[in-house]
Amino acid sequence: MARADFTPADRGELYIGGRWRPAQGGGSIAVEDPFTERVVAHVPAGTPADVDEAVAAARSAFESWAALSPQQRSDYLRKLHDSLAKRADEIATTVTGELGTPIKVSARVQTGLPLTVLDGYVRMAATPQPEVEVGNSLILREPVGVVGAITPWNYPLHQVMAKVAAALAAGCTVVLKPSELTPLVAYLLFDAVHEAGLPPGVANLVPGTGSEVGAAIAGHSDVDMVSFTGSTATGRRISHLAADRIAKVSLELGGKSANVILDDAELGRAVKVGVANAFLNAGQTCTAWTRMLVPATRYAEALDLAAQAASAYAMGDPFEETTRLGPLASAAQRQRVHGFLRQGREEGATAITPEGVPDRGYFVAPTVLADVDPKSTVAQEEIFGPVLAVIPFGDDDEAVAIANDSRYGLAGAVWSGDPDRALAVARRMRTGAVDVNGASFNPLAPFGGYKQSGLGRELGVFGLEEFQQVKAVQR
Repeated sequence: MARADFTPADRGELYIGGRWRPAQGGGSIAVEDPFTERVVAHVPAGTPADVDEAVAAARSAFESWAALSPQQRSDYLRKLHDSLAKRADEIATTVTGELGTPIKVSARVQTGLPLTVLDGYVRMAATPQPEVEVGNSLILREPVGVVGAITPWNYPLHQVMAKVAAALAAGCTVVLKPSELTPLVAYLLFDAVHEAGLPPGVANLVPGTGSEVGAAIAGHSDVDMVSFTGSTATGRRISHLAADRIAKVSLELGGKSANVILDDAELGRAVKVGVANAFLNAGQTCTAWTRMLVPATRYAEALDLAAQAASAYAMGDPFEETTRLGPLASAAQRQRVHGFLRQGREEGATAITPEGVPDRGYFVAPTVLADVDPKSTVAQEEIFGPVLAVIPFGDDDEAVAIANDSRYGLAGAVWSGDPDRALAVARRMRTGAVDVNGASFNPLAPFGGYKQSGLGRELGVFGLEEFQQVKAVQR
């Protein structure tokens, strides 16, 4: 896959009720390539009126979709998986072009992971939910209804799939608003939806801005549940809109995850993997381990190792195989990260890595910060760029205290030569997921956060249950 393969066309329509049709407002959204800094395509700017039509289509389709047998819904999802898999190369190319993710990462993560998630829901959809008896009550699980899904730009297909595939498998119908920064890959998904022949109205696409389309979905009287991934500030706003009508909300929000490296860990490997995690997708990952906690006695050594690891992150055209760090998603995001770095310097942090970047593209150099106060801005706020803060600690209790000193609680890591010691620390961390000694990501495990990192869980059976209601029938 090469840059020449990225030739996106304007997409002028919405997908509502099983057909492509123009947006009612006539406006458009420009999609930019963050490496060339040029507009490469346009998509429609949906309106609240378009949301009304999409929700009506989803409501009309809900009863018949929910009434299908588990195997029938699974068969539709299998067709969708097969249709989407045929587009794998185009998906990877599109994400690299509209987001700037290096092509190798786009192929493996931005494309491979959502296909894996969808395949999991193909299998889960085919298995009837167990009916449990408690005393004289029969406990049933039923689909929640019409779901409004609002997704971010950093993993533009994976975050969609975590919501849409689970909702459809549960028997719900969906109205999707993808991010206005990276909407093109959502169009590839809905090309596959149409090709797979999903019944009209089961899945609907309305691109647009958060202030228009996102707010219209969150506040819509006929949307039974809103599933949102994005910033904590926007999640708070969506919660307020949904709360006015007592609608269910699932939120996957920010993170400031701690990578705790204990004194008996293999320091070289822990630091190298920790840097890779922090810089994945140019640091634009909600689960990124952006705080590296190391024993004070090995602090200088850890800084040297982190700086060496960071030096391997070559910046450049994300379509080049040698590029390990692409640009940030937008000029606004680059400006935001630079603002945090300025504030970090003002609060005493020191960058120990070079600052030079390519002549074009929205780049921020891979940055390792030393002399970081655990309570400073760069140690507390989600920066969403390739910035790693290295913080010393004295003993296990202090490491846990620093790790938990955050309004977020989404992910984290622990490294130790003693698995029992690592597990003991992991149990004490107030966060939704902890990786021990570099354990691999599990797409069937529940994903979500504590505190201001969100409400509810995605992925696996926990993600499926998020889109269901529980009913008790007394007999």
